[in-house]
This record gives sequence, C-alpha cells and structure tokens, in this order.
Amino acid sequence: QVQLVESGGGLVQAGGSLRLSCAASGRTFSRSNMGWFRQAPGKERDFVAAISWSDGSTYYTDSVKGRFTISRDSAKNTVYLQMNSLKPEDTAVYYCAGDGRSGWIGRVAFEVNAYDYWGQGTQVTVSS
Repeated sequence: QVQLVESGGGLVQAGGSLRLSCAASGRTFSRSNMGWFRQAPGKERDFVAAISWSDGSTYYTDSVKGRFTISRDSAKNTVYLQMNSLKPEDTAVYYCAGDGRSGWIGRVAFEVNAYDYWGQGTQVTVSS
C-alpha cells in the first residue's frame, strides 16, 4: 500500500516560516517527479511546486517564487517544502503528490490530474 504522509503544518504569523515534510512508503519515488499543491477553503487545488527526479530541477507557481523551496532526499523517500516569508494568502491545506510514471523524462507536470499518489494534507494557517 502506497502512502504519502505530510507533516510540519501549523499556525504561524505572517513573515514566519514552516517546513513541510512528505514521507513516502510502499513504493520508491526516487524515479518519480514529486509535487506540492494547496487548497484553500472553497477553492480548487492548485499547484505550488514540483521537483524533477532526473536532474533535480524545481518549478514554482509565481506567487511563491523566492519564498518557497522544494527539495527531496531520495534515500529517505521524502520530499520537503521550506516556506519562508509566509503571507496570510498562503493559508491552505497543503498536499504532497507523486507522479506514478516512474522514469518519466517528459515535462514535469503542474496539473492535479497528472499525479497518481496523494497525501492526506496538512493545514497551514498564516495569521496577519
């Protein structure tokens, strides 16, 4: 059984930082692209960041560029999202996602439906 388990969410003041972790089990994701998405109340789930398995290239939505950093430790089957300079508009449930296409060397996906594995989500709340 494949599981992605997020942790590290919480309540933080604007300008603060959080580090999210996503630990995978049941399958290795060392040859899979990984992503982070977020969903605010009443809104769709949106792309935040992704990291390529092949060369470690990273991708971000414009609103988090320069503030968030995605990284991975393939030996630990874990992906991270370092979030700095947090803003109230970053408040959402954050989800880790794994692309099921092992060894895929095409474009890193930004779309929700391109990812096959999802965590349960972790709440991030940024107060003003």
